[in-house]
Amino acid sequence: MPAKIPATIVTGFLGAGKTTLIRHMLEHANGKRIALIINEFGDLGVDGGILKGCGIEGCADDDVMELSNGCICCTVAEDFIPTLQKLLERDAPPDHIVIETSGLALPQPLVRAFNWPEISTRVTVDGVVTVVDGKAVAEGRFAHDVAAVDAQRALDENLDHETPLSELFADQMACADMIVVNKADLLDEAEAESLTGRLREDSRDGVQVVKATMGALPVDVLLGQGIGAEGDMAARHEIHHHHHHDDAEDGEDHDHHHDHDHDDFESFVVTRPEISDPARFAREVADVIRAHDILRLKGFMAVTGKPMRMTLQAVGPRVDSYFDRPFGAEPRETRLVVIGQAGLDRAAITQALSRPC
Repeated sequence: MPAKIPATIVTGFLGAGKTTLIRHMLEHANGKRIALIINEFGDLGVDGGILKGCGIEGCADDDVMELSNGCICCTVAEDFIPTLQKLLERDAPPDHIVIETSGLALPQPLVRAFNWPEISTRVTVDGVVTVVDGKAVAEGRFAHDVAAVDAQRALDENLDHETPLSELFADQMACADMIVVNKADLLDEAEAESLTGRLREDSRDGVQVVKATMGALPVDVLLGQGIGAEGDMAARHEIHHHHHHDDAEDGEDHDHHHDHDHDDFESFVVTRPEISDPARFAREVADVIRAHDILRLKGFMAVTGKPMRMTLQAVGPRVDSYFDRPFGAEPRETRLVVIGQAGLDRAAITQALSRPC
C-alpha cells in the first residue's frame, strides 16, 4: 500500500499570521509539491487570492483550493472531504497538503475527519500548527483586533457553534502539536521568554513552542512532524462542542517583505561511528532532546552487524526508527541533523550523541 500523504493543519485567530507563514513555507519548499486548502468566508477569497497570485515557482493556481461555504469544521462532509478527495485523485498527487482554517474553526472536528473511510487510508495529519499573535496574547488578548474577530463570526451563516473566544483559543491550544508565537519581533526578550514558557507549561507533553517573525520558519521545522494526529484525539480534549467562527482572513500585512532569513533557528550535523544498541541510543536521543530543547532530530544510523541502514526521526521527545535500505556507496557511519532555535549548545549535544553505545 502506498504511504499516506501527510497533511498539516494551520489554525489560529484573525491576524495571527497564518497566510504569511504559509507563503513563506511555499517560498522555501525546496521542490516539495505542496497543495493548499484555504478556508475562506463568503465570496472575498482574500487568502486564496493572495496565495494563487503569489508567483512562487512550483505553486500553481490549481494547487490552491478554496472552501468558501463557511467554517471548515461546520462543513466537513459537504466541502472538505470532497475537496480533499479531488487532490488525492490527481494523476500526480501532492507530496504534502496544507490546510489553512478560518480563524474561528475548531480544529478537532477537522482532525477527526481524517478518520473517515473515504480518506483514512490515503492521508494522515502530519501535525496541527496553531499560530498566535505573540504581542496580543502577551497583553492578555487572543487577537490584535477582537472586534474584527467577532464581526467576521457574525458573517458566517453556516456557523453552527457559539463559542466564547477564550474557549476557542483554548481548543486551538489543546489540539496543537506546534504553537508558533508569531510577531516575536514586537516582544522584548523577557516578554517572549515569559510567553513561550507559559504556553509550553500549559500544553500537553511533546508540544513544541517556537517563536517567529513574519511566519519565517524553516520548512523542516514546520512540516514532517509525523504525528498522525487523527489517531490521538483523546489527548486533544475538546472543551466544548458548540462552535463559532471567524474567518481569520489573516488580517496580516500582506505587503510585508518575505525575504526573512532563519537566524532564529540553527541546524548542524553530528557524525559518529556505528551503534551497537539502537534501542538504547534512541532513549539517549530522547534524553538529549529534552535536555537541550531540540525541535527536530533526523538522520541515519549504522548498526553493528546489520547490512541495512537505519533511519531515525525525532520530533520533540518522540523517537521513531526503522531499517530502510542496504548501505550503498556511502560510509557506514551515523549522521544526524539537529534542528532547534538559535543558541543550541552544539558542543554538549555533540558530546552526548557521541557517547559509546
